[in-house]
Amino acid sequence: MPTSIYEVLELMRKYGRIEKIHKDTYIVEVKADKVKDVCSILHWKLGGHFSVTVGSDERLINGYFAIYHVFLLDEQKISIIVHTKANPAIPKIPSITTIIPGANWHEREAHDFFGIVFENHPNLERLILPYDWPEKVYPLRKDVSIEELRFKILKPETVKAKVKPEEEYIVPIGPYHPALHEPEYFELYVEGERIVDAKYKGFHVHRGIEKVAEERLTINQIPFIAERICGICGYTHNVAYCQAVEYAANIDVPLRAKYIRSILLEIERIHSHLLWFGVLFHLLGFDTGFMMTWLVREKIMDLAEILTGNRKNYGMNLVGGVRRDINEGKIKLSLETLDYVEYKLRNILSKMLKLKEIMSRTKEIGLLSREEARKLSVVGPVARASGISTDVRKYHPYAAYGELEFKVPVYDAGDVYSRVLVRYDEIFESISMLKQLLKNIPKGDLMAENVEVPEYRKGLGLTEAPRGENVHLVITGRENKVYRWRPRAPSYNNVPSTLVMLKGENLADAPAIIASIDPCFSCTDHVVVVDVKRGTRRTLRLKEISRGRAR
Repeated sequence: MPTSIYEVLELMRKYGRIEKIHKDTYIVEVKADKVKDVCSILHWKLGGHFSVTVGSDERLINGYFAIYHVFLLDEQKISIIVHTKANPAIPKIPSITTIIPGANWHEREAHDFFGIVFENHPNLERLILPYDWPEKVYPLRKDVSIEELRFKILKPETVKAKVKPEEEYIVPIGPYHPALHEPEYFELYVEGERIVDAKYKGFHVHRGIEKVAEERLTINQIPFIAERICGICGYTHNVAYCQAVEYAANIDVPLRAKYIRSILLEIERIHSHLLWFGVLFHLLGFDTGFMMTWLVREKIMDLAEILTGNRKNYGMNLVGGVRRDINEGKIKLSLETLDYVEYKLRNILSKMLKLKEIMSRTKEIGLLSREEARKLSVVGPVARASGISTDVRKYHPYAAYGELEFKVPVYDAGDVYSRVLVRYDEIFESISMLKQLLKNIPKGDLMAENVEVPEYRKGLGLTEAPRGENVHLVITGRENKVYRWRPRAPSYNNVPSTLVMLKGENLADAPAIIASIDPCFSCTDHVVVVDVKRGTRRTLRLKEISRGRAR
């Protein structure tokens, strides 16, 4: 099979028209009957990986619905977007879930929001829309407005819930309650203390930011809402969105601005990983480790505030560059802080990770093989812990990452402990990268000149968030707005893998397994445990399970 960029593109030309939309990113437009063949070649034969499916209502532009399947080819360091159109009268496209199981959620979401039917999909049920959502109302279609959704379609008196008889008396309090942590729902099926199956339901607090952005926000207002997609690592979404627009508009961001973006991204990675270590230790009942890790994390949070004015939600980016500079005094303080953090963490974490109590609760637990990881298209530390060397910073460099020397930590055991080791190594790689960035930051402007965004251009923004790759696909619109914006966070690809990791494991290990992917639903605080022999259901806090109170 082809290995060079030229050979890959020549192969793609056999299936459809190719267009280079920006740096190392190509769109191949294929007919619907060729979609499965092309996607199979990209994912399985060329060694790429499926990243996201994006639906789009382009009837106002060309009269069709569109589907974009995005693939990243790390070896060739290119991105290929498989684009196909669907007849607006009967929008049908062949499903790729049968060949790439990781596409399951993606296609179901496009079905929910656009009404596009993916033929031969194994389970084309609703993913995000609630069970009582009106039929044939597709909220991301351009002929459905926010006002209609709020005041006409979703009037309480017009919405009738469709509930199966056996569901009538199940009243899920716990995870759905709006006053609690983010409401995610795991249902574990057990025989004794062994997990035999698991189910997951999310999206209870879907915020509809794509609709808000496309209808109401200008291009330079969206970075601030993008930064609020994630409560821990929102800046990486801000950067991914800005890059998507910059690539679409062919805007040349000044090098100093790229360095500043990379500095803040790596600070965000360190504080996110340290938060994760603290949470893991807490779930394992090791609260000393939790407190010591978070004590060091405070130094990184202080550094973020010194550089940006905020501990979180930095508000530093606009399309074309950054809003504020970093002076020499802050650079000196940053380097001193990093020396302290590196010394403390090597001393603390290296000892903690050798504790037999930690190793016994994480080694050979929550296994995800490389084959399963490829099927589910997992990303970030989850993929790297299963033997997959993938990292957007290395293979699809952006911001100032092309200027840096760093390694991508990869382990092949596929267990919780490997995910621990990946993040441990990444913290120190990030410290090394930050020192390179701070010592070598060039002089220059912070914003590009003459920032103009032409209409109906496509851009793909990639960043390596602490949890894995973020993908933002943008189609620019008229009047300083976007026509389509689709952000995809890494947990979207990683959460389905927990159902594989949980099967066959002990119930007490469920908290560490779920936490090992660093899921971005804040805190999965409750689960329902179903004893398949006794036929009983119990709602428990994860902390109770981890400390042996499941019985």
